[in-house]
Amino acid sequence: MKELVKKAAALAVTAALSIGVVACAAEGEAESNGDLEVIKVAASATPHAEILEQAKPILAEQGYDLQITVFDDYVQPNNVVESREFDANYFQHIPYLDSFNEEQGTHLVNAGGIHYEPFGIYAGTKTSLDELAEGDVIAIPNDTTNEARALLLLQDNGYLTLADGVGLTATVNDIVDNPYGITFQELEAAQVSRVREEVAFVVLNGNYALEAGLSVGSDALVTESPDSDAAQTYVNIIAVYEGDENSEKIQALVNVLQSQEIADYINNTYDGAVVPFN
Repeated sequence: MKELVKKAAALAVTAALSIGVVACAAEGEAESNGDLEVIKVAASATPHAEILEQAKPILAEQGYDLQITVFDDYVQPNNVVESREFDANYFQHIPYLDSFNEEQGTHLVNAGGIHYEPFGIYAGTKTSLDELAEGDVIAIPNDTTNEARALLLLQDNGYLTLADGVGLTATVNDIVDNPYGITFQELEAAQVSRVREEVAFVVLNGNYALEAGLSVGSDALVTESPDSDAAQTYVNIIAVYEGDENSEKIQALVNVLQSQEIADYINNTYDGAVVPFN
């Protein structure tokens, strides 16, 4: 009988401890989330997720729990917003969004422009564009809009000529004059920086240059002019499912990201690789 009492007492203590652990866990969860409304955002690592991290405490003061998930490609961040798993994404510019919607049948819209990232040409096996010679290979992004941007930058600096009127839809098939006999290696944007030791030069998006440890200010051989059509067109945006752009939490997110506080962070952090959209 005494043994049964001991066992019963032990079970009671165990149950009490278990309840206490559950209660503490629940309390801890409540403390971490409180009454904050969640905003789930998919983002590229650099600079998008870094900028979002700066917005996180500001949004918390306004009643929002900003949850950031990093993706390393240009497809899944749109898919998870289309499926409504996420509220928004922050990684792309408007031409890419428009192209993605057209090709994939998605329903994503621009909720607000945040920054642009000057495209640049960077050294690979050669350190100066004066060394460009017949047959040299230049690696460029292969997605529709970013390939055009790379080719326009090369054209603006006299390394090739594109067919009249192709503009932001240009591909290598639109090159009508290639005086240096350049060979182009077309790669998924995230892969371009990884072949620097194999090609003469690479043309990079600003965020991938940063991820590769490159500075637009000191490493880029040439960059887009800030007042160029490309720079103004390729502002990076907050994208959401159509109809969500006017929701209170998305408006709060965009307003914080467009604030002077975030602009100051961008200007002080990225050495010209990221420029606040004005």
